Formats: sequence, structure tokens, C-alpha cells
Amino acid sequence: MTSGKAGWLKPFGVLPFILAIFLAQGSTRAQGQEIRVAAAADLQFAMQDVAAQFEKQTGTKVDVSYGSSGNFFSQMQNGAPFDLFFSADIMYARKLESAGLAEPGTLYEYAIGRIAIWVPGDSKVDVAQLGWKTLLDPSVQKISIANPEHAPYGRAAVAALQKAGLYEQVKPKLVYGENISQAAQFVQSGNAQAGIVALSLAISPGMKDGKRWEIPADMHPPIEQAAILLKGAKNKDGARSFLEFVKSAAGRATLGKYGFTFPAAAASSPAGSSNK
Repeated sequence: MTSGKAGWLKPFGVLPFILAIFLAQGSTRAQGQEIRVAAAADLQFAMQDVAAQFEKQTGTKVDVSYGSSGNFFSQMQNGAPFDLFFSADIMYARKLESAGLAEPGTLYEYAIGRIAIWVPGDSKVDVAQLGWKTLLDPSVQKISIANPEHAPYGRAAVAALQKAGLYEQVKPKLVYGENISQAAQFVQSGNAQAGIVALSLAISPGMKDGKRWEIPADMHPPIEQAAILLKGAKNKDGARSFLEFVKSAAGRATLGKYGFTFPAAAASSPAGSSNK
């Protein structure tokens, strides 16, 4: 009887062991179904849209952190745990590749950014009519731009102001956001009365009710934006799949919806258009 009872209990004795293996495998699969992306701040709304589509299609979660491309570059040089880097400046992606910190052959120029002068919807300044002269209006005491030290959109803003012959005049008015998203927040909150922001943010849900004037693309060096797969990526397969989705017609259409152009079409992009 004793041996019979022991035989009856034996299968239940191994169940916890089997269950532990099953849970461990499930945990591994769950980790593999997530990718970590560092994205330039101008992508905040476009990337949310693209990531949501990819997650729905594949079930892979896209965990995105937003910030300035220069700061992310510094973090990645020190081993920051990301799978993909979507930079607003192709230079940073190229430097990671040259340093052996990225997978060779994965660099992809996904878009070309645009900038615009943006004022709140209740501003009395007619930015569509004034264009550059918006920044000289007496009511505009502060102008927000991204910090040109590490934000590509800040460098583009400075270059455009210099080409327009306005930089020295407006320099005392300039306030700097840590990244282009923070620069946009400054003018949204009233801490600045105008801003030179990414077009992708100016037409986003939170800012589309403002007034904007798109700065002609030939007023500054092209904002060439590139993505790259990092050598230390934990989920390289998932990262490659997401990058392929960005390259797809659906991915490009979503980026285009937020005002991005693409390398082949950049030259034909309309310049100096105005919208409310």
C-alpha cells in the first residue's frame, strides 16, 4: 500500500518542476516580444503611431524613449540598453557604426525633417503673412528653439536664422529647450511667444490648432534622419522587423502624415507654405 501511494504521488511531485520550466520559457518569450527604441524628440507622435501599428500586426511591444539625438548618442557610447536608435541627425548613426557599436549595414535614412515657426492659435501675430518677420514683432519677447549643442533641430534653426539675416537680431530672445519637444512646450506654455519647432510636432494633435509658417527647406542644411540597429541589442530579430516596418509603404505613409519627407522626394518638397 505504501509503495502504491508513493507511485500515485510521484507525478504530482514533478509538476512544480515542469511548471517552473514552462514559466521560465514564457518569461523568455515575453522578453523577446519587446524592443527598446531611442528616438529623437521630433518623432514623439509619429513614432507612437508607427509603433502602435507594428504592435497590432506583430504583438511585439515597442518601448520608446524620446530625447535629443546628441544625448542619446553619448548614452549609447556608454552602453545604454537600446535595440534601435532613430536619430534626427544621420551623423550620430554613422559615428556609432564607425565605432563598432552598431550592426554593420543596418543604417537607414528614414526621413528628412522640416522646421516651422509656430505661434499659439490665440496669438495676434499673423505668422502666415509675416513669415520671418514674426520673430521681430514687438509682442514676441522670447523665441524657443532646441539647444543647438546637441539637438539637430536647434542647429537647423540657427542655420536658417543666419541665412535669413536675423540671427544677431533675435539672439537675445532665444530660449533653449533640452530637445525639440521641450522647445515646443516652452511656446505652448507661454514661456515663449514663438518657436522654431519640428514640423512633425507643429502638426501633431496638441499643436495643430496653432499657427505656423513652414521655413523653406533651402534655408538650412537638410535634417537627414537615420535609424540604426545597435550591436548590443537584446532583441535583434524584433528590432530588424520593426526597422523593416518603418521602411514599408505603411511606415512611410505614417511618417509622411507628420510632415516628414524622404530622401528621394526631398528636393521636390514644397517650401515656405503656410497653414493654420
